[in-house]
Amino acid sequence: MAILTLGLNHNTAPILIRERLVFPAERLKSALLDLIQLPHIGEAAILSTCNRTELYCGIETDDQDVLINWIAQEQRLHREDFQPYLYFHTDAETIRHMFRVACGLDSMILGEPQILGQMKSAYQVAAEAGTLGKTLSKLFQHTFTAAKKVRTDTAIGSSPVSVAFAAVRLAQRIFDDLSEQTAILIGAGETIELTARHLTESKIGHLIIANRTYDKAHALATQFNGFAISLAELPKHLAWADIVVSSTASQLPILGKGGVESALKARKHKPVFMVDLAVPRDIEPEVAQLRDVYLYTVDDLRNTIEENLKSRREAAKKAEEIIDTEVEHFLGWLRAQGATSTIRDFRDHADQLRAEALARARQALRCGKSPEEALDFLANLLTNKLIHIPSVQIKQAGIHERHDLIAAARELFQLKDSS
Repeated sequence: MAILTLGLNHNTAPILIRERLVFPAERLKSALLDLIQLPHIGEAAILSTCNRTELYCGIETDDQDVLINWIAQEQRLHREDFQPYLYFHTDAETIRHMFRVACGLDSMILGEPQILGQMKSAYQVAAEAGTLGKTLSKLFQHTFTAAKKVRTDTAIGSSPVSVAFAAVRLAQRIFDDLSEQTAILIGAGETIELTARHLTESKIGHLIIANRTYDKAHALATQFNGFAISLAELPKHLAWADIVVSSTASQLPILGKGGVESALKARKHKPVFMVDLAVPRDIEPEVAQLRDVYLYTVDDLRNTIEENLKSRREAAKKAEEIIDTEVEHFLGWLRAQGATSTIRDFRDHADQLRAEALARARQALRCGKSPEEALDFLANLLTNKLIHIPSVQIKQAGIHERHDLIAAARELFQLKDSS
């Protein structure tokens, strides 16, 4: 059975196509149960994110059409709408691809950590649906092991490479424990949403979303168990903020030096960490002059991000070497599975010979043989039975000049050269 990957991602397909192939979480289990019913499909899992949709299958054919047609039917599309954007991997290529995806080497942001959690979720759903077999289950487990090794042995994920992530990482350096801090995020766009996500994952104590449109602030705050306010209410809440991150489309500053100074007095000059990710700036530059404010702009973070990207690219080279080794390990496991049935049959044959020899030895004891005689009889009988067929086959190999079989026998039985 081959291991196959069929999918598309941010490198091969525009968002217009990617969003049409997404499998919503609530439909994923039923899709898997439907997929596993296709001819020649023995195992299946689906990874579906905003940046990629991939099918992982244990399949008894290399015909892609059965999967392409299934996707078209499942997503109500014409195959020509998405087929040009697909990629296809089998066996060793699939193993390498899954390892690279889990390590963030195939991500839009090199080394990003979220994809590993998404792969674990894909594995969990497939396991609960009962669509994983021995091979895919083992491959997912090895994938997680490889990803952990890459994360441990390289710096692929240690340096932030998005402004939102960089802002949160910087906050973690300034505050030892974010669970005791309050963050105010100004705006409700993609950058603020990403910042809220990172802060939530970092166990922020309290989260307040401020936006010109209250409904948007409320929708975002609800998503992250936060609290929404309008921009007009910001001055009343600013004194509570240990962390302020702003990213709006305002043409004028939202926070001025005077307002921040008032908040600092109310805080008894407890330090505030501020990040202005907006262009034009949301926070007046003069705020940086205040003694208890640590203000960073998007340019400050971008310099760090570029340095970190360089660091990640260097780490990616080492990660690829680790993946090469892990792929070989898994291929070794796969090759060993091909010998499993032979080993089982050989053991069954040996067990049968043992049972027959033991029965005859017991019969000898019942007929009056001494225990010592019965043991000698058992040992000789069992030895003759075990070596009879191999001896005949080796002799026939010599007659027919099958030197390869004779050499294999010497290796198999670890025979020393008597000459």
